[in-house]
Parts: sequence; C-alpha cells; structure tokens
Amino acid sequence: MTDFFKNKVVVITGGSDGIGKALTDALLLQGAKVATCARNQDKLYDLQLLHSGKPLHTMVADVSNYNDCKNFIDSTIRVFGGIDILINNAGISMRALLKDLEVEVIQKVMDVNFSGTLYCTKLALNSIIERNGSIVGISSIAGFRGLPGRSGYSASKFAVNGFLEALRTELLDSGVNVMWVCPGFTASNIRNKALNKKGQSQGESPMDEGKMMSSEACATHILNAIEKRKRTLVLTFTGKRTVFMNKLFPGLTDKLTKNFFFKNGELVR
Repeated sequence: MTDFFKNKVVVITGGSDGIGKALTDALLLQGAKVATCARNQDKLYDLQLLHSGKPLHTMVADVSNYNDCKNFIDSTIRVFGGIDILINNAGISMRALLKDLEVEVIQKVMDVNFSGTLYCTKLALNSIIERNGSIVGISSIAGFRGLPGRSGYSASKFAVNGFLEALRTELLDSGVNVMWVCPGFTASNIRNKALNKKGQSQGESPMDEGKMMSSEACATHILNAIEKRKRTLVLTFTGKRTVFMNKLFPGLTDKLTKNFFFKNGELVR
C-alpha cells in the first residue's frame, strides 16, 4: 500500500454496491476523501455507518438525471474543495434478445451507462484539470465485443469507450489521465439487477458468480492502474482473450461467442 491516494478527493458513482463499494472501502482505508452517490438511500446510510468518522460524502442521485449529477458534483466540490479523481462506475445491464425487448430498455441502459458518464465527467472536468487528476470509466468487455442478449449494454459500453478515448486525446497535454476499465465477468450485483425485455429487474444471475473475480480484487487492480496512470485495463484471462480474439479473428469470435451464450437456440447466459 502506498500513500498515493492519501488526502486525494475521489468521486465514485454507484458506490453502494459491487465494485463501487469495494473501491469506496479501499480508498477510505488508504486515506482518501471519498464522495459517492447511489439511488438507494438505505445502502448509503449503511455505508456511512460502516465508515463513521471518515471523510465520506454521500448523496442520493440517479446519474441518468443531469440535475442529480450537478447537485452531487457541486456538493462534493463544496465539501472537499475540488476533485482529483472521478470514477464513473454506476451502471445497469440488460438481458434480452432485440426481437423480444421494448426499445425503452435500451434507452434506459444508455441513459445510465453513457449519459451518466457524460454528465459527471463534464461537470467535474474543470476541477480535475486544475488538479492534473484522473478520469476513469468502468466499462466492460462488452465495450470491445458486442454480446448477444446484451445489445443495449454493449452499445452503452462502446459509447463510453469511444467517449473516453476522444476525451483522452483532447486532454493529452493537460496533465489529466483518462482511463477505461473492462473488468470482464466480475462477481457483483449488476447481473441480478439486469433489466429483462420489459425493463424489469431479472432478479437472478444466469452466470456462475462463484467462479468470477471478486469486486475487492477488481478494485485493487483498478486502483493500481489509476496510480500508474494507465490508458486501459482489461481484467481476467477470459476478458483479455476475448479482446485479442475479436481483434484478430472476428468471424471465429462471432461463432465462439454465440456458442457460449446460446444452447439449442436459446439464450442461456
């Protein structure tokens, strides 16, 4: 453990669950000042109790709402004086074939995953530039390789990757580092809350969560990459293999991906 994050102001969206909570826990342990938002007030209250006495600012906010993002970012700057690092972590997934789902499902996923990243990044940008800080997007392998049954999720993560790559290029000479992280399949609550074809939470995960990287391990990798000011971070062997295969052998990867997600013509994952 280094002192890199000590007294730095770190903003994390969606910090009450999964990777976001693991990042919040780890950063407070390392002496950072953390601001986080989530839609669930009870979970934020539990987080405050867990870290009582530590520099933690929380606010109920829906990142798909610009005014919520503005209130959150503005209040963070008032409380802590500025922002060193922004981690755009809040996200929602979906699982349904395009032929079956309602278009509003994809719109909702785009609003949370892409628009939330856009809003918070834009609102925090001046403060981060002043401090030569970092902007991070928690993306997905689905941002490199479209996944069947997750067309809206893939679209949102491709958008996040493209947005952050463009921003990184704009800020190359500014002292700000921009990084996007693709965790691969990580044990978290995102699949349980994934939207079905009607836009309702599916309530259970079709994946074997026990065989996945833990949120805590994922958070450790992310923080190491932030400290090293990396450009991208692709986690897990499966994730790295998928990105590599899709770049060099896209046709073969189409077939392998289909075989992984479908069985007897039915979407099983």
